[in-house]
Amino acid sequence: MNRNQVVVHGRLKPDGTLELDSKPPLPEGPVEIVIRSVPELQPDAENWWEYLQRARSELEAAGHRFRTREEIDAEIEQVRSGDERFEGEYRRGSRQQPPEQG
Repeated sequence: MNRNQVVVHGRLKPDGTLELDSKPPLPEGPVEIVIRSVPELQPDAENWWEYLQRARSELEAAGHRFRTREEIDAEIEQVRSGDERFEGEYRRGSRQQPPEQG
């Protein structure tokens, strides 16, 4: 936006007049007005936590099964044990190589 253009929020009244939320920071003189409808926030709209709870309930009702803490812990342990096996193989291979001749 340039200095000669600002966005000011307000409300269109039933009689067609505009009520601005704040005074526009523009000098006195002719202006051009573009009116765009802005959706009002619904006070009863669910927040993000309520959305997550509802989404999970709907998934469970549809038969989706979420992993348990034990299943997640077992998967983490399996991944970690893979790292340990890799490290063991690396160490074993390092010991079997002959020293470099220089």
